[in-house]
Amino acid sequence: MFQLRTYTLANQEAAQTYLSIHWKRHLESLPRFGVKVHGVFSVKDKAQVVALVSYQEGVNISEIDDAYMKSPEFRSDMDGFDIKNMKGVDTILLEAAYFPCVK
Repeated sequence: MFQLRTYTLANQEAAQTYLSIHWKRHLESLPRFGVKVHGVFSVKDKAQVVALVSYQEGVNISEIDDAYMKSPEFRSDMDGFDIKNMKGVDTILLEAAYFPCVK
């Protein structure tokens, strides 16, 4: 089960800090909670960071996210980040669809 997560931050500087410092930490901690990270991207000319993650089929994503956000790992990941710079997080569940590549 894939999820696209879009983090909107206060400005591009906050987005770059979140991406380069805090998401780098998330890459190490999230797998411990069963979250596989497939890619993390900055959005060109916007104060946004986008991550493509996946979870095992049948798990309760809300429970996993809640456990992670209450964990010492998450607190450590976010150490030094001014939470006022986080303006919102939007998530979209995705279903895998495979199409042959067009040549």
